[in-house]
Amino acid sequence: MAVRAVRGAVQLQRDDAGHMDEQVGALLTAVMERNALSADDLISIWFTATPDLHSDFPAAAARKLGIVDVPLICAQELDIEGAMPRVVRILAHVESDTPRAGISHVYLGAAAALRKDIAQ
Repeated sequence: MAVRAVRGAVQLQRDDAGHMDEQVGALLTAVMERNALSADDLISIWFTATPDLHSDFPAAAARKLGIVDVPLICAQELDIEGAMPRVVRILAHVESDTPRAGISHVYLGAAAALRKDIAQ
């Protein structure tokens, strides 16, 4: 089984813990479903949030989905002028037999504009 990296992002409408849980949960669920992954396939997940998000840790949404024995870490994105606000990004490392070209990177809503080259 190969190690693959899966990218994804979602833009939040507001900085609210409940909204973050909902949106990050939807992102993680979409990544798992589109790549036919289970929690056992996860190696680790990096979460980043833009500097304007303060209400909660994005990784908390993963724990609420039952992803409890996978290493998770949160970090802050660079504060770049003109960057899209209120964005949570993920980089998940997974075990998968899917070829690299077959991995589905998930950019929900307005975040699809961030990576038009790989968003599906």
